[in-house]
Amino acid sequence: MSLDHMAAGQPAQKPQERLSAWLAGDMDAVNLLIRDRMASEHAPRIPQVTAHLIEAGGKRLRPMLTLAAARLCGYDGPFHVHLAATVEFIHTATLLHDDVVDESAQRRGRPTANLLWDNKSSVLVGDYLFARSFQLMTETGNMRVLAILANASAVIAEGEVLQLTAAQDLRTDEGIYLKVVRGKTAALFSAATEVGGVIAGATPAQVQALYEYGDALGIAFQIVDDLLDYGGTDVAIGKNTGDDFRERKLTLPVIKAVALASPEERAFWERVIEKGDQRDGDLDHARAIMARHGTMEAARQNALAWAAKARAALNSLPEHDLRDMLADLADYVVERIS
Repeated sequence: MSLDHMAAGQPAQKPQERLSAWLAGDMDAVNLLIRDRMASEHAPRIPQVTAHLIEAGGKRLRPMLTLAAARLCGYDGPFHVHLAATVEFIHTATLLHDDVVDESAQRRGRPTANLLWDNKSSVLVGDYLFARSFQLMTETGNMRVLAILANASAVIAEGEVLQLTAAQDLRTDEGIYLKVVRGKTAALFSAATEVGGVIAGATPAQVQALYEYGDALGIAFQIVDDLLDYGGTDVAIGKNTGDDFRERKLTLPVIKAVALASPEERAFWERVIEKGDQRDGDLDHARAIMARHGTMEAARQNALAWAAKARAALNSLPEHDLRDMLADLADYVVERIS
């Protein structure tokens, strides 16, 4: 918080709030397009399920990244709006599918769609949103953005499948973890920023910088989410703390703890993660093991390094208020665990 804000007794605006204010007109257009394209004449459950998630107060971070990248590179519309809506539809589709796969009961502090309706509705509405996203991206008439977003969609699905096999296998190391994270989270961040540059006609070096920014930001974002699951609050993460443990997911702080485990600790991880035999007090014991080996702090340092890499990637982009906001956003992502 700056001294000026402290003196005024007002909290400093968060970077995504500054981004949202700067991009307010564009985001209004994106939201209108989303509402228009999530409609269905023949299947009213589609807008019901979609609206439950899209209008649940999400930060709209990914579409804002697309808009910011395009505007930073001098674009004046209109197709950055289509691409931002596309990115939000892909994101929403993956959330609907994730909640079914994870059997989640809470998302953004509200009951999940699969809990309110059923798994079939969540999967099929997710499929509908994927289809809608491809309709939107083709309207830009730009084959390169179509290729980038189509590839990202495939990588996201691949990352989710890899997580199915790797999440409960104690042989999963940090290299495999990074592949999972690049798939399920960073792929859409990097695609969101990259297509913003492409639609703006940015130079190859600028497009690459935007890709690298999104990739590093997405990895930092996911590591922080993994840490908050063990050390945050339900309000902060929009789901129940300890969900990753209960779902037996090998996230970064756990992977580091397994690598350093004594025979007794390894037997514990085998019981709770591989065998799924979880008992009262096990979550606290897992936290104690991670504290003993300093793996939460080690993972936090990894997140800080990725955030620094995201900031550095912006150096080759034009000087602009939006560039400063994107740099601050990278810092803010990891400030949640500072």
